[in-house]
Amino acid sequence: MMTNLKSTVKRLLYVAFWPIRKLTRPYRQQNEQIGGKVILPNKELLAQVRILIKEGHTVTINVKGYSMRPFLEHLRDKVVLGPFEHLQVGDVVLAEIAPGTYVLHRIIEICGEQLVLMGDGNLKGKEYCKTEQVAGIVKVFIRNGKQIAADNEMWVRCGVVWRKLLPFRRFLLLCYQLNLEVSK
Repeated sequence: MMTNLKSTVKRLLYVAFWPIRKLTRPYRQQNEQIGGKVILPNKELLAQVRILIKEGHTVTINVKGYSMRPFLEHLRDKVVLGPFEHLQVGDVVLAEIAPGTYVLHRIIEICGEQLVLMGDGNLKGKEYCKTEQVAGIVKVFIRNGKQIAADNEMWVRCGVVWRKLLPFRRFLLLCYQLNLEVSK
């Protein structure tokens, strides 16, 4: 009886999640074309972004991942990246922390040429890189279609306060996530 129930539940879940699996399959295949768009793995895409920024261009990318919550939300927000002259604590940068591994995180400390990065949604865990590993700096945040300059006074203040709230982030992020689920 229990085996039948398990297999029935498995079949139901398989059928229920079939459309999701079908939609996500192209993301697992490299260079798959969907509706005229080419889906590239982050490793390839961000390497090209780095080259464009080095040439002096600005590049807009979608935010993927949850490490910059609550300021940037997965697949909702975008950022405009551009070249930089100098970096300071509080800047959000795209950096290559290992060959082919990029993160979009905030600078929390600078020690000479060594940068310490941490995502706003992270409770612990820092990344370390050198200044030359920074591909670009965020110039503009695009949240729900509205553009916010990275040097916007209110945005900068919120970032400073959020960094100081590190010991309380676990609770604050839980409240944020619960609020997101209630508003759906």
